[in-house]
Parts: sequence; C-alpha cells; structure tokens
Amino acid sequence: MIEILLMALSAGIVLLLGLVHLFYTFASNKFSPREHDLRTYMERVSPVITRETSMWKAWVGFNASHSMAGILFGLIYGYLAFYHSELLFQSAFLLLTGGLMLVGLFILAWRYWFRIPLAGISLSLALYLSSVIMVLMS
Repeated sequence: MIEILLMALSAGIVLLLGLVHLFYTFASNKFSPREHDLRTYMERVSPVITRETSMWKAWVGFNASHSMAGILFGLIYGYLAFYHSELLFQSAFLLLTGGLMLVGLFILAWRYWFRIPLAGISLSLALYLSSVIMVLMS
C-alpha cells in the first residue's frame, strides 16, 4: 500500500509543477524576459525552421506543451497508482517509461532550469524510485 502512495505522490508533484507552469505561461509574466525590448524583438523575429511563427509564439507554445507533458504524466501515473496499481507495478514497460521520463526531467532541471523545479523533480524521482524498489523487493 505504501508503494501506491509513494507513486501517487511522485505523480502529484509532477502534476502540480505542470499546472503551475501552465498557469505561469498564460496568466502571469513569469516567463517574460526582464528586458521588454527582448520580448518585442522575439515577437518580430522568426526561427530558421519557418517564418510562420515568431520566437515569442514558439516560446509560449514550448512552455505550454512542456506544462501539458507534466500534467499528462501526473494524471496517468497517479490514476494508474490508485486505480490500476497491479497493471502499473507489473509492467516493466510502464515503470521504465515513467522512470526514464523523470530521469530526463531531472537532467533538464539540473542542466537548464532553476532550484525549485529541480527540487520538485528530484523529490518526485526519489519517491518514484522508492515505490518501484519497494515493489521489486516484495
């Protein structure tokens, strides 16, 4: 039973980070550059791949899709932990996929983000691994 709770807490942390990130993307200026001129320039210039968007629109879209990925992870792994724990804990594919996702997020947070998401992802990864280890040892 404790492994279910640990897995759900792991998923809940990523869900919360994703929801806060989505809120910050659309309902705050948290991801705006401190230099207003930079945002103006990002709104005017397009990336090399296409002229159909601006760097600013791409920035907002990347932040939104990043948020949605965290929300999806949190919802799916939380749901599986509570309602289909046998399926989750007996599936090497699901356990490996979730673990690799969290390891990938940890590496990104460590390399590119800042301490709050790094702390959240680190805690989520620790809870996830603890849950999996408990299942494997039982």
